[in-house]
Amino acid sequence: MRLSLKPLAIAAALGAMFALGACAETATRESTGQYIDDTSITSKVKAKILQDDQLKVLQIGVSTYKGRVQLSGFVDSAAAKARAGQVAGGVEGVTGVENDLVVK
Repeated sequence: MRLSLKPLAIAAALGAMFALGACAETATRESTGQYIDDTSITSKVKAKILQDDQLKVLQIGVSTYKGRVQLSGFVDSAAAKARAGQVAGGVEGVTGVENDLVVK
């Protein structure tokens, strides 16, 4: 009895194709590489905000999607809100900033 390896090879190729396709970027989902880049950007922005003498605020939330940073939370003044936007925009890899901070 002779077994053909052709169906097994086709199945393996299809499995690999689907596995690699799952990591691809879509309009509503990031690729794995983009997710890692965005996580890195988020960490850098948070660190810069904490290092800034005018901010040092733990009430600023930072999230990143495809290089675009969104700031959320509360600050004490309009100047602090503007400064947070400047700091975030100055981080390498940031393509834009959506400053949704609220002055309390």
